[in-house]
Amino acid sequence: MGCLADASFGSPVNVRAQHADAELKYTLKRSWTLQERNVFCQCQHCYTQGTKMVNFSKKLATDQIPGWEEYYFNYRLLKGRVKEYTEQTKEGNRDRRRVLKDFSKLLDDEIEKVVLFMIEQQGLIAARLEDLGMKKARLQDFPLLQEIAELRGAYREVGLDLVKLLKFVDINANAVRKILKKFDERLGYKFTDYYVRSRSNHPYSQLQQVFRHVGIGAVVGALSRNLSDLEEREGSYLNIYDQHPLSIPKDPVIDLIKATADKLTNSTNFLRFLGQHALIAQEDTTNSEVEHIQEDKYHFMSLVLKMVNTFLYMVNTYIIVPTADDYATSLGAAATACGVIIGSMAVAQIFSSVYFSAWSNRSYFRPLLFSSVVLMLGNVMYALAYDLDSLAILLVGRLLCGLGSARAVNRRYISDCVPPRIRMQASAAFVSASALGMACGPALAGLLQTNFKLYIFTINQDTLPGWVMAFGWLAYLIWLWISFKEPALDPGVKVFQKNSSSSSSTRYLEQGLAEQLVPSNGDEKQSEERSLRPASSVASAYRLLTPSVKVQLLIYFTLKYAMEILLSESSVVTSYYFGWNTGTIAVFLAILGLTVLPVNAIVGTYISNMFEDRQILLASEIVLLAGVLLSFRLTGTYTVAQYVCSAILTFVSAEVLEGVNLSLLSQVMSARLSRGTYNGGLLSTEAGTLARVAADGTITLAGFLGEGALLNATLLPCLLVCVAAIAATLSTYNSLFY
Repeated sequence: MGCLADASFGSPVNVRAQHADAELKYTLKRSWTLQERNVFCQCQHCYTQGTKMVNFSKKLATDQIPGWEEYYFNYRLLKGRVKEYTEQTKEGNRDRRRVLKDFSKLLDDEIEKVVLFMIEQQGLIAARLEDLGMKKARLQDFPLLQEIAELRGAYREVGLDLVKLLKFVDINANAVRKILKKFDERLGYKFTDYYVRSRSNHPYSQLQQVFRHVGIGAVVGALSRNLSDLEEREGSYLNIYDQHPLSIPKDPVIDLIKATADKLTNSTNFLRFLGQHALIAQEDTTNSEVEHIQEDKYHFMSLVLKMVNTFLYMVNTYIIVPTADDYATSLGAAATACGVIIGSMAVAQIFSSVYFSAWSNRSYFRPLLFSSVVLMLGNVMYALAYDLDSLAILLVGRLLCGLGSARAVNRRYISDCVPPRIRMQASAAFVSASALGMACGPALAGLLQTNFKLYIFTINQDTLPGWVMAFGWLAYLIWLWISFKEPALDPGVKVFQKNSSSSSSTRYLEQGLAEQLVPSNGDEKQSEERSLRPASSVASAYRLLTPSVKVQLLIYFTLKYAMEILLSESSVVTSYYFGWNTGTIAVFLAILGLTVLPVNAIVGTYISNMFEDRQILLASEIVLLAGVLLSFRLTGTYTVAQYVCSAILTFVSAEVLEGVNLSLLSQVMSARLSRGTYNGGLLSTEAGTLARVAADGTITLAGFLGEGALLNATLLPCLLVCVAAIAATLSTYNSLFY
């Protein structure tokens, strides 16, 4: 499914591919013959060509392998046909069903042409390997060093030809994805969903062959084994099947093949799985439409400060959860008012995410400075509310903390200022910092069990979290002022800001999707650039949301709603049913938070390589529903085992669901939502924040029914939301295939 994913949004740069290229070039200079170097350089030209091109049609023509031109997907032909359909539909001269039938036939013909040629080339490669295997067998009796070297070179040539074939499949799959997206945008149809659904699940599907390159692994295995056998292995009688895969000496061409295949399939590993939680744009550096980030924009200490900000904010969010109910009762409110106390931070975050996202267009330092000051003041007010005996001051303090949420700025910084070679590591670090903060918050609250007076200030388990976080943000503010380096604003961003200030330019941008697909030759480049500009308003961003994207945002809302219900009411539920104290609650929540990274490691390393993302998505939703059902109190007794098991089931399934959900969201979302103020990260943040607000509001309202009815009253809407999410997933299941 990775091959048809959007290459300009969410499709991560394959870090291994870049390292493999660099290491391969170095190794070649040292050990390969001149003839082998020439063969490799020709393949590298095919592998890296296109970085200077702007228009996809031109890039497709430039990247074509000599001699294979007639077998490529005819993107220009179908693009012109879409233009004809657009004009004829506007004039009313074309029936909708006829357009769909004609275009489907054109697509089928082009895909069949690509698939048949791909199969033919695979057969030729297999035949060459068989021939080389016979030559290798003859050398077993009379091994001559010169002939062994020549045979090794022949195997490498086969490997480089395999790389060429993989690149052939890659660019054709991109062409299919792009033409489907253009057809939907220009004619307003949901053709992609129909086409993928009808072709992908058919037993004679040729669409699957474009990106399900079955047999490549066997070819790579044959090349690895034979190249390994031909190497001088003094005193060793082991073959590759007797060793751990990581200990097998790899020929550089094998690394290049694997890197190319990984890029083609968008293979999921733990690092990428974590990075996708952040929903940070991971551009393909071979895509000419994306501007290359200069190394001088990157500053390591500034990146560290962004991660620390993310960690501290998550600690700040969850450090009050174990004591929020106790703090509420000490101020004369009901214990269930903890929902308002916890949720007030999320309410403010709805607005802060927007203005911080817009602010990051002009600066990265000033938003962080403002965030640190506001968070410090908010925590001071939270701590002082106890001595002032004012619930209002406590809520204002939490609102200020929410207004200091700079997660949108941190996410944007990684997307815009971190070089592609390490952006996936930075994205994974962003998610890891969030997970660690989520676990450390409740754990830290469990350690702050004290009660004494310091002058006029009361220091206890309720106020100490506020004081600790206030001093933490003060220390961070000093560090930020000393160490952060403001990156230079790109000239392209400045031009865009200037142009977007005028109403005429805004109207010009908003009309982009309504223009013809194939403009005149003089305007073609300008039209292509315009189609990649970010959304300039909420309305334009909303128009870019397809049904698949809306469903993924609903799923994100669902998982955040379920998690917030579980976490926010945990102190009230556990103290009411089990008599847990603050320390026990803190340990329980910390253990839940610590499951994030291990679970992601298992899913990202193993499960995601065994199943499709959409299968994991649906399974996780069903498990989440099971966890919610198990949480209900249906009998007279409610045991610790039932609560703990249901909590773990709910929390873990929601974590798995989040990673897969954001992975699919990044693939089905428009490339125009990868940049600008109204980007995909902002949309997902807003969906999650609204879910938290709704969940905390549910807890507060359910509190009027009494603590005994709180659990079932909050779980019922959670159950309904889960069922709605599963139904919506099933309705768009096939559109999540590409």
